[in-house]
Amino acid sequence: MSFSADKQTTDDLNLLGKYKPGSVYTLFNTVRTRGGERLLDELFRSPLSDHQAINARSDIFRYLSANPATFPFTGSEVSLVEDYVGMGGSSSGLVMAVQAGRLRLLETVVNDKRYGVIREGVGATVGFLRDCRDFIRRFDAAKAPDQLAAKAPDQLAAKAPALLAAKAPALLVAKWTAARAILDDRRLAGLPSQQEVGAMSWYRLAALHHLFVSVLQDSLTRLLEILYHFDLYIAVSRVAAEKGFSYAHALPEEDYIVQARDLRHPCLDKAVGNPVLLDRHRNVVFLTGANMAGKSTFMKSFGIALYLAHMGFPVAAKDMVFSVKDGIYTSINVPDNLSMGYSHFYAEVQRVKTIAESVGASQSLLVIFDELFKGTNVKDAYDATLAITAAFAEYRNCVFVISTHIIEVGEVLREKYDNIQFSFLPTVMEGRTPRYTYTLSEGITSDRHGMIIIEQEGILDIITGGGVHH
Repeated sequence: MSFSADKQTTDDLNLLGKYKPGSVYTLFNTVRTRGGERLLDELFRSPLSDHQAINARSDIFRYLSANPATFPFTGSEVSLVEDYVGMGGSSSGLVMAVQAGRLRLLETVVNDKRYGVIREGVGATVGFLRDCRDFIRRFDAAKAPDQLAAKAPDQLAAKAPALLAAKAPALLVAKWTAARAILDDRRLAGLPSQQEVGAMSWYRLAALHHLFVSVLQDSLTRLLEILYHFDLYIAVSRVAAEKGFSYAHALPEEDYIVQARDLRHPCLDKAVGNPVLLDRHRNVVFLTGANMAGKSTFMKSFGIALYLAHMGFPVAAKDMVFSVKDGIYTSINVPDNLSMGYSHFYAEVQRVKTIAESVGASQSLLVIFDELFKGTNVKDAYDATLAITAAFAEYRNCVFVISTHIIEVGEVLREKYDNIQFSFLPTVMEGRTPRYTYTLSEGITSDRHGMIIIEQEGILDIITGGGVHH
């Protein structure tokens, strides 16, 4: 079964979106190539559900965080080669040579640009292949550090000293090996320099053109794909190193645990970290706190961390261990639906129904509810929050985080359920000014400071004294 997170969830957690301000995708989108960006988008939309595959991917990022590498290509350089190789061409070298000769003549007679395009493409590809060889050679030390260091220690130390420390993960070595095999093709031996391309005969240029876009087109396309992976690996690992992120270790689903230290929001530079520990014996967090105390931020941080962990990506925590889940469902910013005639409350009800169906289907999920049933009166909200929380608490294979301002619900639940953790985010009053610690504490809080905030903003004074009365 694949890992699931619907649009409501990805919107609530602000996970996706290249042009969406503050999105988690944007945080990691420091790749240089179009192919790297396509790959990043694909990984964000397809988290993994196999713990071994997750750990294998995270091992690559972890290794490159500890052993930094530099991606030596610009996006424009790679795009030029990608477009040129994608041109394709006749399988006949003779036909392509005749075509090249004709275009060379047209360039001279009528300033036709097509021959120049071929020359530019050949030159770019030659430079790209030379740079690829240098780049892949830097990983030679990681594949067999002891042997290669003994052969040429000075040369290796100059190119990639950190890579001598430990062998690279198997998946990274597999990419290296595949790239090396393509670059070692005897037909690519003796490539000219880029300067020589500009001065070579049209017949020699036609031969290289035929080699690149016809004979070796599939091989060069595979090489580009490998480079896109390196682009992604290096970009993500660099973000992790710069931000101080760590890598979560995935366990089989049946272990039923999510544990993290100093878990925080990845997109907030000064975010406060909190511990998390949930298992089948304590699988529900009942969260209370005043407005602005940080409840929504904590829940989003938790959801984002578990989503990134299933991608094998770095997480904003000191460390994290988790058993794989089938998916994440959130109900944080549920909009009304005027086109269907749904009020905000009815939209909330429909959202809870959708999640309940997935929970009832024996899926192992993380479920996050931020203030259940905000769209109705206090009495109905109390009854519904109590009933829904109690019903979900029976499902020990899922993890739930439920926040509310209705603290009376917590008092009732505390008497009946031993698998619910009661946590709150405190407010420290300094005179009439609230200060928020954003640090989880155990228990249920009765903090309510909505009116204090309203008074501090002077809203009542504006209404009663600042307007024009008629």
